[in-house]
Amino acid sequence: MSIFAQMETLGHEQVVLCSDPSIGYRGIIAVHSTALGTAVGGTRWWTYSNEAEAITDALRLSRGMSFKNALARLPLGGGKSVILGRPGAVDRPAWLRAHGRFIERLGGIYITAEDVGTSLADMEFIAETTRFVAGRSSTSGDPSPHTARGVYRAMQAGARVKWGSDDLKGKTVAVQGCGNDGFHLAVELARAGARIIAADIDPARVARAARECGAVEASIHSIHSVEADIFAPCALGAILHDQSIPELKVGVVCGGANNQLLEPRHGQALADRGILYVPDYVANAGGVTFGGSIEVLKLTRDATLKRVDEIYDTALMVLTRAAADGIPPSEAADRLAEERIRSGRPG
Repeated sequence: MSIFAQMETLGHEQVVLCSDPSIGYRGIIAVHSTALGTAVGGTRWWTYSNEAEAITDALRLSRGMSFKNALARLPLGGGKSVILGRPGAVDRPAWLRAHGRFIERLGGIYITAEDVGTSLADMEFIAETTRFVAGRSSTSGDPSPHTARGVYRAMQAGARVKWGSDDLKGKTVAVQGCGNDGFHLAVELARAGARIIAADIDPARVARAARECGAVEASIHSIHSVEADIFAPCALGAILHDQSIPELKVGVVCGGANNQLLEPRHGQALADRGILYVPDYVANAGGVTFGGSIEVLKLTRDATLKRVDEIYDTALMVLTRAAADGIPPSEAADRLAEERIRSGRPG
């Protein structure tokens, strides 16, 4: 499918291909929608198999940000950018500064922040060449504890709908990915008295989760198929597909990863198996909710934390609507987000 065909299918406004041959930098900036406000979304640094894969990732991630911000009731649109990494050493600060220059040229319709493969320190390099950076140490800071808190609250909502109680004490949660979001989620779960099974491509991350949260280690290749109550994907997306869904042995799927469904039809595939899916961009909106509330809405920290906790209510609303309409939660969330974007009002 051509880039224009993908843009039309997903409803994108703009895609910018960026290149600085003098240093080897290549990047993509995807602006999905500015109907509710400036497009906001992080910069992902990743080594892709090919350029088409990178474009597809940028398009899907930016659309997810539009929907995430709409359901989080933020006056923000959705965007995302990716830097196409490559094997071997590169001049990382130079690449980040180049990326910032391209963001600056957009004149403020897109604001970036950290994402997979980038950090708060990386945002400082980007900020040397553009004004349009959020989530810096001097502003709202590291979003991962707030992303994890939102996932935890959404998980509570899923448990309430599935089992009649939002108490996670004694529940077994399989956490796939123990990076920033996954580790902080494990901390929340440990406080709640849940049992944690964890996996990550980095053994040191699993060791940390075991040491600080009492997690039990599982193979990264089988974490999705362990016996548990809840599966929490907190790594890369597209983990729920024709091969993995039949292997799930859980009642609820709720995690911090973006784009967990390989294709929209996999939302129905989960429902057909009786597995309750809390849509990813509903659950993982805590980071952008915190940053957006602090930096855009100028709310107090207490008011901002309250908005993060309200992800519980948003998840309940989506799951209730799905049940009433007889559709998968993923479709219910999409419909609600699209309604808000069309109306030009976030809530």
